[in-house]
Amino acid sequence: MSSSFITPQRIIIASRESLLAMWQAKFIQRRLLELYPQTKISILGMTTRGDQILDTSLSKIGGKGLFIKELEQALEDGRADIAVHSMKDMPMNIPKGFMLAAITEREDPRDAFVSNLHTGLELLPAGSVVGTSSLRRESQLRAQFPHLEVKPLRGNVQTRLHKLDEGHYAAIILAAAGLKRLELGHRITALLSTEMSLPAVGQGALGIECRADRPELMALLQPLHHLETAQCVEAERAMSRVLGGSCQVPLGGFAEITEGILHLRGFVATPDGMRVIKDEKNGKPETGSMMGEQMAQNLKAQGADEILAALVQPNS
Repeated sequence: MSSSFITPQRIIIASRESLLAMWQAKFIQRRLLELYPQTKISILGMTTRGDQILDTSLSKIGGKGLFIKELEQALEDGRADIAVHSMKDMPMNIPKGFMLAAITEREDPRDAFVSNLHTGLELLPAGSVVGTSSLRRESQLRAQFPHLEVKPLRGNVQTRLHKLDEGHYAAIILAAAGLKRLELGHRITALLSTEMSLPAVGQGALGIECRADRPELMALLQPLHHLETAQCVEAERAMSRVLGGSCQVPLGGFAEITEGILHLRGFVATPDGMRVIKDEKNGKPETGSMMGEQMAQNLKAQGADEILAALVQPNS
């Protein structure tokens, strides 16, 4: 026998209904159909609470987990078999009863600068309004470009581009991966280096989640699992997990493997960018999780704890 599992007759993929989420679900659907042409693979589109509340920043309404809960509910009650997520939307602690069955190869992890008026962040005149939905991006922008005005920007990719085109912002910052996946790469004015804008934990990678009591699905999904991406993402997530990372916390983490060495960088900042604490580590890819935990402790020793305590204070 070539495999230790029986290919199911059908697989249902739970997905948010935004264009980008549906692209991601269809991408996984195509990959699975190539592997298992006899299996009927369909998509269950769902609207999550995170998609419904667009007038408030994510950090104020409970974080990116709002995009995940309804999909997990569909897995739990058997309406779907797997759910496809952007890894940067995945909470750092996966709820009991669920598992990450596979992490796909990473798309471009960088942030993209999009503007109809200027060719780079450094060319924006003082007072220019830059839109972003992310405290991570905001803190890095404020640290390097204090003369710019950073304003919140919610909604799906198309909504954000529309707001830029209407003139509400001089520029906006989006994940390059999302633009490229939606064939909107032509809208990218410039790609921000990871030195200028350290990406979000897991940015550019997709995760496939299923119930923990479905090991046959994990076996089925293994051909989609990309070890190098998974090792990098696990290092990033380990760092963020120790720091209590969520979208209420301005932090970034990014790992890459070069010539067999995993290079991990991370930071924690105050939202105004006045204080930025950074660290980096090199090690073996298989020790990424431990490296991430050690980096988090290093950042705490440098004062990240004070920053994090001040951020959670108002909500306690």
